[in-house]
Amino acid sequence: MNSITKINLAKRWSFNMKQYLDALKYIMDNGGDKPTRTGVDTRGVFGMQFRYNMADGFPAMTTKKLAFNAAKAELLWFISGSSDVKELQKLGCHIWDANAEADYWKPKARFEGDLGRVYGVQWRNWQAPDGRTIDQLQDVIERIKKNPYDRRLIVSAWNPGEIDQMALPPCHSFYQFSVADNKLSVHMYQRSCDMFLGVPFNIASYSLFLHMVAQVTGLEPGEFVHTLGDAHIYHNHFDQVKEQISREPFPLSKLRLNPEVKNIDDFKMDDIELVDYQCHPGIKAPMAV
Repeated sequence: MNSITKINLAKRWSFNMKQYLDALKYIMDNGGDKPTRTGVDTRGVFGMQFRYNMADGFPAMTTKKLAFNAAKAELLWFISGSSDVKELQKLGCHIWDANAEADYWKPKARFEGDLGRVYGVQWRNWQAPDGRTIDQLQDVIERIKKNPYDRRLIVSAWNPGEIDQMALPPCHSFYQFSVADNKLSVHMYQRSCDMFLGVPFNIASYSLFLHMVAQVTGLEPGEFVHTLGDAHIYHNHFDQVKEQISREPFPLSKLRLNPEVKNIDDFKMDDIELVDYQCHPGIKAPMAV
């Protein structure tokens, strides 16, 4: 790699992370304040979009430590189609515990730890009006293989008929795949975006998901396009956001998947590795439930 190529690559990975930091600053300076169901006010902007090119490196947040093992675990849990928080806990991830234990949800649960018809259930077990169940994810993977230029490669987690059966209505509501030049890209729409705590996690999760689906369909990972609806910062995260904005990003890491895995259901925690990850220390902040 010559020096010009290295400079250009550095500019590209810097842009990948700087667009997120610039968005934090823009929201802090220009966003509107409003109350929320959680009781903690937010400052937000409606409608933003980012693009992350996987050729530039894996977009794991570097201006604070990313809980990558938790992101891996949650994604594998989604892919499994489970609604059981205990299955997620077995993978060492506890980010859904508060939702499972919330008073508004516990009386509705069919069994202890049940989260209802949440993300993975909709991805893998959508209920059709005629009684059929639809495995949206596997259906899309097969169609990518057979007709990669299809413009209907969409999976939806937003099911209006079952919102009241979910511990939390889906924030990342649906995603669409696209193939060009033997590269697979994914575009995700997120209706509600906790910019400090949630969005870095979502960026890593969908970028990982893109790599996994690309591998099982025999394609190269292209871009993760992230469209944000209500992009907000909680008022009790303001100091943490200011700290993060002050930090300089490190070069991006790389993602390594076990090349032997050819089926989306066969990935395990040990098959996924983040390589050369550098980051600033973590910044703690409370999560609104």
